Amino acid sequence: MHPSVHAARAPDRLALIMGTSGEAVTFGELEAQSNRGAHLFRKLGLRIGDVVAASLENCPAFLEIAWAAQRSGLYFVAISARLTAGEVAYIVRDSGAKAVIVSKGIEAFGPDLQKEIGDVPLFYAGDAALAGARSWDAEIIPMPSTPIVDERAGGDMLYSSGTTGKPKGVRVALPEDSSLHAPTSLATIASQLFGFNEDTVYLCPAPLYHAAPLRWAMAVQKLGGTVVVMEKFDPEKALALIEKHRVTASQWVPTHFIRMLKLPREIRGKYDFSSLKTAIHAAAPCPVPVKQEMFAWWGPIIWEYYAGTEGNGLTLIGPTDWLAHPGSVGKAVSGILHICNDEGEEVPPRTEGLVYFESEAVFAYHNDPEKTAAAKHPKGWTTLGDVGWVDEQGFLYLTDRKSFMIISGGVNIYPQEIENIVVTHPKVADVAVIGAPDPEMGEKVIAVVQPLNWANATDEFRAELQSWLRPQLSGVKMPRQIDFMQELPRHPTGKLYKRLIRDSYWGSSNSRIV
Repeated sequence: MHPSVHAARAPDRLALIMGTSGEAVTFGELEAQSNRGAHLFRKLGLRIGDVVAASLENCPAFLEIAWAAQRSGLYFVAISARLTAGEVAYIVRDSGAKAVIVSKGIEAFGPDLQKEIGDVPLFYAGDAALAGARSWDAEIIPMPSTPIVDERAGGDMLYSSGTTGKPKGVRVALPEDSSLHAPTSLATIASQLFGFNEDTVYLCPAPLYHAAPLRWAMAVQKLGGTVVVMEKFDPEKALALIEKHRVTASQWVPTHFIRMLKLPREIRGKYDFSSLKTAIHAAAPCPVPVKQEMFAWWGPIIWEYYAGTEGNGLTLIGPTDWLAHPGSVGKAVSGILHICNDEGEEVPPRTEGLVYFESEAVFAYHNDPEKTAAAKHPKGWTTLGDVGWVDEQGFLYLTDRKSFMIISGGVNIYPQEIENIVVTHPKVADVAVIGAPDPEMGEKVIAVVQPLNWANATDEFRAELQSWLRPQLSGVKMPRQIDFMQELPRHPTGKLYKRLIRDSYWGSSNSRIV
């Protein structure tokens, strides 16, 4: 199915509702706007296989533009609206995007972005206003609301970490079946496993520029359901929206659960969520006690999956199985699981190793053949770099992240990118960025700094570093804590023993080096 089918059958059915503003978009309107966007892409010279990038806050234009790209046979790059101009520009250049659309959150550095991306057309959507940029809303108005003549299914190209610390795009081939109506694996899972259909009302509490929210929202609309999108997550507001719109399905990250559980009991008991039949979560490990509390509150409706932007495989676990296997992320429902040691040999059950998926899925990290090769097993299996083990029944348990990637509030943060900036400060000799336990966000970013002069290991220098970093890093990447160490543990070859630093924090949530 495809939103165009539902637009033809029931044009007045709601495809999208914004949580705070209440702005709604029907399937008929979504069809017209995505067609106009597709025509504008063609007018700009974008052809099948080209790339368009968008750095948008949660707004109606987001999914309209995503569907415009999808029906134009384009790769759609969704960029966090919280990045700096330099970070956005890097992804635009690296992806080869031939057009960029931004929203109001980027107004502050719009001129800098335009300067950095050169001749790439820059548009703003909604009520933003960037000097020299073009209005997306104004330019699609005269475009036809009927389909382009060369419609072809496109896909997303979302960014993950690279070996240099810079984010890298995960690029897969466009679907072999070029039809817009061809089933996708996620839509099939949503339909067959969870019963998503035209009656589904799905709550999206997270930014659409992340892989899971974007892909699940589009899967719901492909099946004819209504997506309720929160402009910004608020725990009580989420409960209120479930009651108001009679939400039947939703997706979360553990931080959402934690924040909702911290609401006063009278607030938690104030709202009717009896319509909610399915609550799905992923993106970060969920502490077992937190999930147990959620089961006690919401009942046996919580599902968990493990997968990556790379799309190489997926595990899934339902309520009954999780209660019998607490802490597991489930069995493989896409691909075959293999746990291997450092030599690439498979290990017995309950033995830790690198998690691989055996599947027909093929992906590459754009412009990073080294990272692409490192993700592959000699037998062709692929890994996301996670460490775990399986029990005798095939249930997977994740125990570590080989790359020490930090997951804070469900957002992936890559230390190398931060380290590469910190170490350029004239008073810094060396730095290690790690994630440490945080009761609300899961992990918090900590920079352990080796000053060039130990006399600078002061609170004044901490403040100086924070001020110096702020304009160079988006807020989610900013270290929440800066500690000092006289000498970082490095091998004579230069290899950093980051585990020694990280373990000092994970041994105690209050650990601190200096």
